Amino acid sequence: QVQLVESGGGLVQAGGSLRLSCVASGRTFSTYAMGWFRQVPGKEREFVAAISWSGGSTYDADHMKGRLIISRDNAKNTVYLQMNSLKPEDTAVYYCAVAATIATMRRPGGINYWGKGTLVTVSS
Repeated sequence: QVQLVESGGGLVQAGGSLRLSCVASGRTFSTYAMGWFRQVPGKEREFVAAISWSGGSTYDADHMKGRLIISRDNAKNTVYLQMNSLKPEDTAVYYCAVAATIATMRRPGGINYWGKGTLVTVSS
C-alpha cells in the first residue's frame, strides 16, 4: 500500500523557516516527480513546488519564489521543502504529492498519490 507521510510542520513566527519532509513507502518513486501543494480552509489546494525524478529540474510557484528550496533523496524515497522568510499568508496544510512529471503534477487530475498533510502556522 502506497503511503506518503509528511512531517515538519508546526508553529513559526513570521520571518522564520521550516523544513518539511515527505517519506514515501509501498513502492519506489525514483522515476516520478514529487512535489508540494498547500490548502487553506475554504480555498482550493494550490501548487507550491515540484522536483523531477532526478532532482535536476524544479519548479516553484510564483507566490513562493526565492523563499523555498525543494530537494529529494531517492535512496530514502523522501522529498523535502525548505521554506524561508515565512509569512502569515503561508499558513496552510501542506500536502506531499507524486506525479509522472512536473508538468503532469500541475495539471488537474495529474496527481497519482497524495499525503495527508502537515499543518504550517505562521504567526505575525
